Amino acid sequence: MNNIRNFCIIAHIDHGKSTLADRLLEITGTVEKRQMRDQYLDQLELERERGITIKMAPVRMHYKLQNTDYILNLIDTPGHSDFGYEVSRALAAVEGGILLVDATQGIQAQTLANFRSAKAAGLSILGVVNKIDLFKNPGDEEKIRHLKNEVAELIGVDESEILLVSGKTGEGVEKLLNEVIHRIPPPKEIIINGAGRALIFDSFYDDHKGVMASVRVFDGEIDSSQNIYLAAPDTVSRIKEVGYFKPQIKTAPKLQAGEIGYIATGIKDTSLIKIGDTAIAGMHHPDKIKSLILPGYKEPKPVVFVSFYPEENDDYELLKKGLEKLKLNDSALSIEPDQNEVLGRGYKVGFLGRLHFEITAERLKREFQIDTVSTFPSVIYKIKTKKDWKTIIKPEELPEEYEEIWEPMTNISILVPPEYLNNVYPLQARFRFTGITTRTFQDRTEIKAMMPLAELVSDFDDQLKSATAGFASFSYELADYAKADIIKVDILVAGEVVPGLSRFFPKGTVEKEARRMVEKLKEALPRQQFAQPIQARAQNKFIAREDIPSVKKELGNFGKNGGDRTRKMKLWSKQKKGKKRLQSRAQVRITPAVFKELIKK
Repeated sequence: MNNIRNFCIIAHIDHGKSTLADRLLEITGTVEKRQMRDQYLDQLELERERGITIKMAPVRMHYKLQNTDYILNLIDTPGHSDFGYEVSRALAAVEGGILLVDATQGIQAQTLANFRSAKAAGLSILGVVNKIDLFKNPGDEEKIRHLKNEVAELIGVDESEILLVSGKTGEGVEKLLNEVIHRIPPPKEIIINGAGRALIFDSFYDDHKGVMASVRVFDGEIDSSQNIYLAAPDTVSRIKEVGYFKPQIKTAPKLQAGEIGYIATGIKDTSLIKIGDTAIAGMHHPDKIKSLILPGYKEPKPVVFVSFYPEENDDYELLKKGLEKLKLNDSALSIEPDQNEVLGRGYKVGFLGRLHFEITAERLKREFQIDTVSTFPSVIYKIKTKKDWKTIIKPEELPEEYEEIWEPMTNISILVPPEYLNNVYPLQARFRFTGITTRTFQDRTEIKAMMPLAELVSDFDDQLKSATAGFASFSYELADYAKADIIKVDILVAGEVVPGLSRFFPKGTVEKEARRMVEKLKEALPRQQFAQPIQARAQNKFIAREDIPSVKKELGNFGKNGGDRTRKMKLWSKQKKGKKRLQSRAQVRITPAVFKELIKK
């Protein structure tokens, strides 16, 4: 075990984690140069296109230093706050972390968040400044020295311990590998009577081998001759195969303490594999097994909910199969059937955040060729009634009689250069910041506040970047619920409530938002043979209205050249009565295309 080093790369989004991982794979000979491509560990096309890591990726590298062969197990982690749970499981599987900072951007909000998580997990942390190839002009040395000092101050080490690398050119990467070996401790084993104990930190699905659990073995050995006990679902299965990642899967006779690899569980039911669960092999005594469960397991809970409906009703089964396949390698998704009077049958899907939702929607379209209509992102509200508490997701689920609405909150941290600080404060009213505190962090200001989760998953990211010319960054973590001063707004067309268009708005902006919604609907709906009133209703009062006039029917040449005006008036009167009868019987159908236009950001 002394020749094993387990570590991960953590950073703010787009700071060069995947590019640095590419150079590590090249230098260690894990991937041949002729097979190399950019962002090699990012297996999804969407990851490479967006330049972000969505799924963590483990890989085993072999490296020789001073005549000793070392096994280096790397886990490349996502950088976005939405995937914070994945990062936390990766931190639990390793002894050290490379804290990567982009030399052009400096320390960002997620840099701080990931550092604090790594420190809390007890990891040995190496501070690394990336992209130094961009700093070769006179005077740049002082900028790099200043950034090294900032990173050193954050970690609490001497400036000389901060490494400089270029993931693009490979400069400094070999020295980094040497420092990983010298400064990250080897794994420690606790002997537990021959049982093999492992942490499941990720999973994926194989049609023949069932669910493949990515694991870090902490104690003992695990091989394919054993049964394995999974603690969370309290179930036992026969192991089909074990191995490790090169980064493609490679079978091995066994996995030993300290190693990172995979277990082919043979389980076909993906719901039985829980990220963060403990897998135990080689022990059969129930009481002793339960005493070996590793601490820290918690189920990832979706916090943002969006309903998906196929644009073509015939694609419902395709949508179902597409979502099921995505869930096989994304256990954080929750899926349940849903119904909408306008859009028909669909599925309500739970996500860890807005980016998680956007990525899933894009994968449905690209990987399964399914065009969908999705509803507004929503969160779980708690409703206090006279009798009890209820939880709802859709505004239309709000009971007619209730006392209070409570909404989920987040603790948000924003890092912004001082010159843009005054541009951030105007966002306070729109996004309902509360409890704002500020502190100076090196050459930036850190703003901490409470923010409703519903505001965070709207267009907060875009608005913050617009207000600060892209220089601000933020991270967040879920907090408790708080009483909300929000009002439900229903949209009616021709007197009928349109399902799926009901929204919650803050009390202070409800009339403005209601007006915007009816105006947008007026633009989107086609004219009919009868007039269509569009109304917004809140608290049993109509607060906004627009009217789509009826299509006028030409009455020939009556009255143009001295025709009988009396006859023309009779025809007008007859047409007016006919339109009233038509309006009383007609139902306005909002097509999926119109609905999609309405819910655009």
